[in-house]
Amino acid sequence: MRIFTKKRIWISLLIILLAVLVYLGVSYSPYLQQGPIGCGYKAKILCSGVFVSERDPELIIEQDLSFHPLFDLIKTKVDFENKEVTASLIGLVKAKAIYTDELGGILLSGADEEAIRSWPVSSIAEPQPSNPDQILWPTGDLIPETQHLEEWDLSLLNKALDKAFEEPYPEHPLRTRAVVVVYRGDLIAEQYAENITQDTPLIGWSMSKSITNALVGLRVKDGKLDVHEPAPVPEWQDRGDPRSDITLNHLLTMSSGLEFQETYESDPISDVNIMLFTKQDMGAFAASFLLEAKIGDKFNYSSGTANIISRIIRHSFDRYEEYLAFPRKELFNKIGMRSAVLEPDASGTFMGSSSCYATARDWARFGLFYLQNGVWDGEQVLPEGWVEYTTTPTPASIKRQYGALFWLNTGNEKNPRKRRYPQLPRDAFFCLGHNDQSVTIIPSKHLVVVRLGMTTNGGWDMEDFIADILDSMKVHSQPQ
Repeated sequence: MRIFTKKRIWISLLIILLAVLVYLGVSYSPYLQQGPIGCGYKAKILCSGVFVSERDPELIIEQDLSFHPLFDLIKTKVDFENKEVTASLIGLVKAKAIYTDELGGILLSGADEEAIRSWPVSSIAEPQPSNPDQILWPTGDLIPETQHLEEWDLSLLNKALDKAFEEPYPEHPLRTRAVVVVYRGDLIAEQYAENITQDTPLIGWSMSKSITNALVGLRVKDGKLDVHEPAPVPEWQDRGDPRSDITLNHLLTMSSGLEFQETYESDPISDVNIMLFTKQDMGAFAASFLLEAKIGDKFNYSSGTANIISRIIRHSFDRYEEYLAFPRKELFNKIGMRSAVLEPDASGTFMGSSSCYATARDWARFGLFYLQNGVWDGEQVLPEGWVEYTTTPTPASIKRQYGALFWLNTGNEKNPRKRRYPQLPRDAFFCLGHNDQSVTIIPSKHLVVVRLGMTTNGGWDMEDFIADILDSMKVHSQPQ
């Protein structure tokens, strides 16, 4: 006798519902819209996971693509010879993602594959340094005997790292994959999950927005962008369009007033999911949204806004080849982030909102770069004052919790203890990403801490984790 579980019954009913909706042609149905999003998500994440992170496809499906029952219906095929992944929902909806060595995984979203494969990627430099094992940290991977371990209680530090990898509730796994601790420029501790190493690039999700902050800073330094000028967005230039008053600063500080819904698993057909997993030109899609609030008055965290900024960066170049070469030449190779890959959408614009892959060590290098005010090996790479601008709270954020594509811990001006993370110092600032990715930067403690993982059901407490790290310091005062 066959046993029908609740899950199997639910899946069967969903198949029937989808078939009926397709038969009736109800293309506007929210249920039907989940199909393209789910196929796009599964194809893209699997493609980048296999070919960028070099992880086992079965593990990716089990650990990264099992949080929604729709994924059980979506069948995938990994083509290792052509480096591509296809996804199909019971033959009715399909998606395809392809991999290139220079740009990582690219979700086609209906775009012409041959056109994408003809992009001028030869302009992209090789990752540097080419001999990291022979170059001292932080630019290379040759780790010297640290001069600062005496300032730490190593037993407490190791305990804090071990705790980060514990699974107290196996039915809701935290799946911490990597932790790196950098103190006074030294890499003093790191730990990795099974099947993850110091050489495994992992997705940063919205930590990519902070990468976009750096790219804007570099174009400001070159005199190609001005954050206080109206944003050069083609769709907003018609006479009388109120969006023409939005500046690049408004976009960087998420206070443009534009509509955009930023939810993920809780609302599968939200604006952000539609953009990331069905749209060819994500910046154009986001730029089509109208104002919902007065410019500068409302804080609205938006991946759409980050992709508008990314398209602005692209348009600041005269030649597309220069744009494609830009992130690696002017940022990643400057600070030794040789694993970093910032993936583009199908229009060829880097996904500045969500799709930078890098090893935990390289994310730590990025945090150290900002801890050092944009200086690397004695060179002022970012404009002077850029990190100060970045960490200045936007007036629209009530708890002064956001600057320019970085999260802050400044707190309420009248009550500084009323802040995002009360246990942590007020000067802490962060790159934060979906599924609890984080780069924590604390200038007053000379500290950078990276945590990468795949937490889908909550439960990870970043504040407690960083507080445990701070408690490992022999000289540690309570946050002010």
